[in-house]
Amino acid sequence: MTASFTPAELRNAFALLSSPGLIRLISEIDDNGPIPPRRLAGTLPDLSSHHLRRTTHVARVHGLVRVAPGAGLALTEAGSELADFYDATARWARRHAYPTPVCDFTTRLQHSLSLLATALLADRADGSARPAGEGTPCAEAEAGLAHPRALLVQWLKANPQVTVLLEPEPVA
Repeated sequence: MTASFTPAELRNAFALLSSPGLIRLISEIDDNGPIPPRRLAGTLPDLSSHHLRRTTHVARVHGLVRVAPGAGLALTEAGSELADFYDATARWARRHAYPTPVCDFTTRLQHSLSLLATALLADRADGSARPAGEGTPCAEAEAGLAHPRALLVQWLKANPQVTVLLEPEPVA
């Protein structure tokens, strides 16, 4: 299923996808449309200006967002598909009260991504893809994660650039 990626590449992808800033940026644009150029800090006020710069740089380099003339920061097709994956994963996590019954969107995604990373890395290590839920005490919950997992694998195959670590953004 993920045979084309090395464990290091998968870890790089999961580090990027579970970044709180990226989760917030992608989800905000998906929910509310493009962010005007000077409204980014006001839209995500709890992120420092350095973190916002780094997040938008990484998202642009990986092809997840683009600057839409007159509109601001908008999702690309890859960014929109990532938002769909985030939504499907968050729905699974809420349905199963994972990791806890009361939890914010970003934390739910980070914990769910950790589960998916463990499963995909285990598949990669043994060369097999174990059917979701097989041999686990929470078979029903894990089986429900099969849809987000399939979306993730499809998205990773279509966007292999996210498996590459970026060099730090040059200081301007």
